[in-house]
Amino acid sequence: MTRTITVGLDGSPTSVAAADWAAREAQLRDLPLRLVTAWEWQPPAYAPPTGLGVPVPPSDLQHAWARRLLDETRTRVAEGRPGLRIDTDEVSGLPVPALLKAAEDAELLVLGSRGLSKTAGFLLGSVSLSVLASCRRPVVLVRAAGHGEEEARPEPSARGLSAATDHRDVVLGLDLHKPDDAVIDFAFDAASRRAARLRIVHGWALPPYYYSGELMPDLNDRTATQVRRELADVLRPWQEKYPAVEVSTQATVGGAGRHLIDASHDAALVVVGRQIRRAAVGAHIGPVTQALLHHAAAPVAVISHD
Repeated sequence: MTRTITVGLDGSPTSVAAADWAAREAQLRDLPLRLVTAWEWQPPAYAPPTGLGVPVPPSDLQHAWARRLLDETRTRVAEGRPGLRIDTDEVSGLPVPALLKAAEDAELLVLGSRGLSKTAGFLLGSVSLSVLASCRRPVVLVRAAGHGEEEARPEPSARGLSAATDHRDVVLGLDLHKPDDAVIDFAFDAASRRAARLRIVHGWALPPYYYSGELMPDLNDRTATQVRRELADVLRPWQEKYPAVEVSTQATVGGAGRHLIDASHDAALVVVGRQIRRAAVGAHIGPVTQALLHHAAAPVAVISHD
C-alpha cells in the first residue's frame, strides 16, 4: 500500500498553510496527498462568558461544511500542480482519534499550529498537541505565517542559506546521548530532497567540577574534542548514505532548545525527536521539543522513536 502525505484540515488559516506545505512535500516525495477532516462537532473547552451553551450544528450541516472545506482546499492545492494526486476523506468522529487513525497509513502527518505573532512564535492547539503526544508516525507542524511558504531564496550569501543550493537549511536537533536512526535519516533525507544544507545543533554538558581547579581549560578542550569525535562517529554512516548533503555542525553547552529556536528563523524545516513514553499522564513531548514548538519560526518535524 502506498503511503500518503496526510494533512488534517479544520478550516483555519493554519490548516491552509499546512495543506500548502503538505502539497509541496508530496511533490518532493512523489507521493499522493491526502486531505482529511473530522466533521463531528467538538464542544469548546471553556464555557462562553455569557453562561449560555453553544448549540450543536445539525449533522447534515456539519457534513456539508466538511465536504466544502475538502473541495475548496483540493482546488487550492491542485492549482499549478497538475501531476499531484489528491485524495479527500471526511471522517466521522472527533478530531484527535480521527487524525491518529489517518496517520497510521501516512508517510507523515501535517497539522497547523495557531499563530500568535512573529515575535511570540506559535501556540499549539489542543488537537495538535494531543495528536503529537500519541502519534507514532512523523508529524510536521506548520504555522500560518508566510516564513515557511518558500524554502528557496535568491541570496545564497544570506545567513542560513547554502552557497551551493540557495535553499534554506534543514536544521536537526541531535541528542548525542540517545541518537536515533529514524530522526537522523529523516533530517538527511529532507535536506537531500531539497538540495539544502543540513545544519546540526547538538548540546553537551560540562562535568560538574568544571569550574574549579587550574586545569579546567585543558579539560574543556579535551571534552570538546571527545564530543566532536562522538559526533563524527554518529554522522559517518549518514554522510556515506547521503554524500551530496552538505553538513555543518553547531555545538552548544547545555540545552539546545534556545539555539534551535534561533536557527528556525533561517530554516526550511527543523527536525527533532520525541521519545515514546508510556506514562498515563504528561504531554510526552519533552522540554526541548515543547519549547521549540511554541517558538519556532519554521515548520517543525517531530519524529517519534523508542
